[in-house]
Amino acid sequence: MIGIGETVKISLRALRSNKMRSFLTMLGMIIGVGAVVAMLAIGQGASRKISEQIASMGSNMLLVLPGAQTSGGLRMGMGTQMTLTYDDALAIERECSAVSAVAPSVQGVVQLVYGNQNWSTVVYGTTPGIFEVRDLTMKSGRPLLDQDVRNSTKVCVLGQTVVDNLFGDTDPVGQIIRIKKVPFVVVGVVDERGPNAFGHDQDDVAYIPLTTAQKKILGTKFSGTVRSIGVKAKSADLLDKAEEQITELLKQRHRIGPRGEADFTVRNLTQLMQTAQESSRVMTLLLGAIASVSLLVGGIGIMNIMLVSVTERTREIGIRMAVGARTWDIRFQFLMEALTLALIGGIIGILVGWLTSIWIGRMAGWSIFVSPLAIVLAFSFSALVGIFFGFYPAYKASLMQPVDALRYE
Repeated sequence: MIGIGETVKISLRALRSNKMRSFLTMLGMIIGVGAVVAMLAIGQGASRKISEQIASMGSNMLLVLPGAQTSGGLRMGMGTQMTLTYDDALAIERECSAVSAVAPSVQGVVQLVYGNQNWSTVVYGTTPGIFEVRDLTMKSGRPLLDQDVRNSTKVCVLGQTVVDNLFGDTDPVGQIIRIKKVPFVVVGVVDERGPNAFGHDQDDVAYIPLTTAQKKILGTKFSGTVRSIGVKAKSADLLDKAEEQITELLKQRHRIGPRGEADFTVRNLTQLMQTAQESSRVMTLLLGAIASVSLLVGGIGIMNIMLVSVTERTREIGIRMAVGARTWDIRFQFLMEALTLALIGGIIGILVGWLTSIWIGRMAGWSIFVSPLAIVLAFSFSALVGIFFGFYPAYKASLMQPVDALRYE
């Protein structure tokens, strides 16, 4: 009787005796596993990037936008009709129990000047609620205050991109800049947030009090109106309730009947971003499934080579059976050869896929994340491929009759 250890040694010896053929057989597994690891790394990297962007926009956030203006039978698009007011925002904060913070705002692209430096950026006229709605934290200085809005104070809070382009290494807090030739004191700088889901730089921004913006910088012919109202629900579970409460309240305030068309829109930004994240997950699975096809091709290659190997080693099989090898010993030997080819190919493929994903990420500027779970799945799948496609050649070898095997030429 031949022990399992001896059978494993015989299998490895047979693979070493045909190094080139063994390598070419493993090549299919290397490519297959490498493709799976690389594709999953790219897909999961994209999913994680979207998650970060969801967090950067603010959690549990709703956005109330004004309606569309109709002119000569043509609807001009959402936001063209100024139907929202500062009082609407105050009413939402006061009467909607599912809401924790509200931030009405007006915005526009304005030139900022400091000394001999200037920079064009988006200026938001807003209230202190924006810092809670969008989860903004201060890097230095202070945020906007309620008294700034009440008194129309000429103060501003800047994003890091604006600071870099206007001040360089100079501390901006306490400095005076000009916005549309109006002097403003910089009272704070918000922490960096990076680009959002649409690629817009969230640090290229300046925040000023809403009343100051309406009177001196971004005023419109409709006094007291705002371009949007950001709303933060108390929790993710209360997002739908907050949306319902806001819709009902604004319909009452705008005197819109049950069958009337609302002159505003409430958007759930968290749901929109989560939908994008779910699409990314589906794409990751699709990429992984496509890459897995190459694993099957590699498995078929293993089976073909093992069948050739069984034919070439027919006399060897007959001799082993003649000296006492059992059917199980022959079957186990060839199964071990197939499994070894698959596992070694899988290990090399994991390394190749990891390095390839890093290279792709650097060349294309994509976010890459190599998940330990993806590595375990790729390695396990390569082992299953080796067992599955190696079984038939092993089974065929074990059914040979010793006399017929010894007579084979």
